[in-house]
Amino acid sequence: MLEPTGPLPPEIYWRRRVFAIGILVLALALVIWLVVMVARGGTSPGGTAATSTTTESNAPAGGSGASAASSSAESDVAPCSDQSLAVKVSVGQPTYRRGEQPVFGIVITNISAAPCSRDMGSGMQQISVQTLDGTRRLWNSVDCYPDGQPDIRTLERGQQAAFTVTWSGSTSQPNCAGERVPVPSGAYAVLAQLGGVRSTAEPFNIG
Repeated sequence: MLEPTGPLPPEIYWRRRVFAIGILVLALALVIWLVVMVARGGTSPGGTAATSTTTESNAPAGGSGASAASSSAESDVAPCSDQSLAVKVSVGQPTYRRGEQPVFGIVITNISAAPCSRDMGSGMQQISVQTLDGTRRLWNSVDCYPDGQPDIRTLERGQQAAFTVTWSGSTSQPNCAGERVPVPSGAYAVLAQLGGVRSTAEPFNIG
């Protein structure tokens, strides 16, 4: 019974028997492993723990031609209070010629100890140009564009959302009332605000 018989050489039949025995041993080992894992409360092969991923995206803030980079919103993150945010404004260059369009940069930083989310759309941001001494307001980004698209961002601790806004160089009034005229040459300052959080004034010149 053990001696292989047939038209082929005996070593071929032995190889087939060894291969079949190996398959049976492997299948038996797999069954034993599965029984042990189930008894220990483990997971079956291929089981993975649930994970969540937050991606960052670049999206225009709308209104005054703003663009931004920041993180996507998560439904279980607390809203950012004014106290949890810092706002900084910068000017593209210290001096612009009359007729040029100044470019302002706005950076919103989560300075709290935990992630939070906030609508940072152009309708929520306010960028203002005023005289250098602060006595006269010349332009505000929401005067003529009060309704911007929502842009809810989730910021991790210390994370920033950056925006750019291009100003036409003309004056404006609330509700876009009155005539819009180019501002004269002189020294000015720009400020940025989100809710009750305001940046420090950043000076620049129009020559």
